[in-house]
Amino acid sequence: MFQIGFDNEKYHEMQSKHIKERIDQFGGKLYLEFGGKLFDDYHASRVLPGFKPDSKITMLKQLKEQTEIVIAIKAGDIEKNKVRGDIGITYDIDVLRLIDAFTNNGLFVGSVVMTQFSETPPVIAYEKKLKALGLKVYRHYKIEGYPSNIPMIVSDEGFGRNDFIETTKPLVVVTAPGPGSGKMATCLSQLYHEQKRGVKAGYAKFETFPIWNLPLSHPVNLAYEAATADLNDVNMIDPFHLEAYGETVVNYNRDVEVFPVLKAMFEKISGKSPYQSPTDMGVNMAGYCISNDGACSAASKQEIIRRFYEATCDKRKGTGGDGAISKIELLMEKAGIGIADRPVVSAANIKAEDTGNPAAAIQMDDGMIITGKTSSLLGASSAMLLNALKYLAGIPDPALLLAPEVIEPIMELKVKYLGDNNPLLHIDEILIALSIQALTNPEAKAAYDQLPNLAGLEVHSSVILSEVDTGVFKKLGCNLTCEPRYQSNKLYHT
Repeated sequence: MFQIGFDNEKYHEMQSKHIKERIDQFGGKLYLEFGGKLFDDYHASRVLPGFKPDSKITMLKQLKEQTEIVIAIKAGDIEKNKVRGDIGITYDIDVLRLIDAFTNNGLFVGSVVMTQFSETPPVIAYEKKLKALGLKVYRHYKIEGYPSNIPMIVSDEGFGRNDFIETTKPLVVVTAPGPGSGKMATCLSQLYHEQKRGVKAGYAKFETFPIWNLPLSHPVNLAYEAATADLNDVNMIDPFHLEAYGETVVNYNRDVEVFPVLKAMFEKISGKSPYQSPTDMGVNMAGYCISNDGACSAASKQEIIRRFYEATCDKRKGTGGDGAISKIELLMEKAGIGIADRPVVSAANIKAEDTGNPAAAIQMDDGMIITGKTSSLLGASSAMLLNALKYLAGIPDPALLLAPEVIEPIMELKVKYLGDNNPLLHIDEILIALSIQALTNPEAKAAYDQLPNLAGLEVHSSVILSEVDTGVFKKLGCNLTCEPRYQSNKLYHT
């Protein structure tokens, strides 16, 4: 079933070469705004099979002698303790995580810039913390009328008030814990200061999606719209590029809307704009590295369906609304797909209906669908996972990987001593038990050794799973969806 659709090696080569060319275009200094995720880009790896989640970092490592990193964090996000939804940590903590991750990959982090700086206790305390850790910290301030008041912005009272970030490398990558952190404003402020110092410097933007040289309605681009349905991002033909070059390319609404303002800023800073369209600003080469369009299209259609289930579950949890669901339904219609195109959905739901209890299903790489049902010892997801490992290891279905006498003491521990109301083991607890059993049971060892082969497989649960189980499936690399309902009618779910 799984087909490679993306040439990762070609991507590394083309992308690093293109960035070097852009540095040279501006005389040896480039501020590169990095959008999206630099680490663990699982969306890209799902819709472009063959794209490695760490591809962007691997590519940057090829340029590490020329590169330094500036991390932007908005003061308001520090004050509000804003949390990254994907990994569940606050933006201020994520800055430290990012610094460690860059450093561990041999990349130099030059500084942290606090954007829209406000002198409030949480912000001052965080600034002191960063400095105590030996980091260089700079302040960039709110500018009245940003981004439309060009005369004010590009002046000593606008960008001129900001600290000039001292950099030493030709390529300055400006990144952040999340969107809206002020990356673009940081880059433009630096261009202003560099110009005042007589230094030639340029700006470019690195966004993987939408892929500018794929059609507007290509499933890869539709999947990006589905992923950002809650942000109301819309893919569109870049009208400025069409007018300037007569070429039809794809961008998204926010970049298109802000481009006239950006162009005016470039003209104010350096006398002329180096770009005639928002697409010109980009350096993304991903579209040239698709080796199997059919594989990428099929993977992207599955991603759209997964995003639909994510949106419906968010609504059930009270963290989302109807808008995102309606938008993704339209995208599914445009792509000519429905939930019936995700086979694990019907398999899990039929099993749940037959047993009257939660059920789960996983689709193996050969197309085989394995199910799991709820029992007195195992939850549906745990049972399904053990069944899948047996299938991969060639172990007969009746075989028990975990004997009841192994599971029951753990269940007793959870209820009797740890105060858990649900004795059934979470997936991580089942896997720990399996790893211990593998020491003495050859079949358990054979099943345990198959864990890496779960990566990329499709999973569906007939109920919303706990955060623990959801997290384990994510770590295993499984693509999980859930029906938007809980196992019980309780108001509090963990």
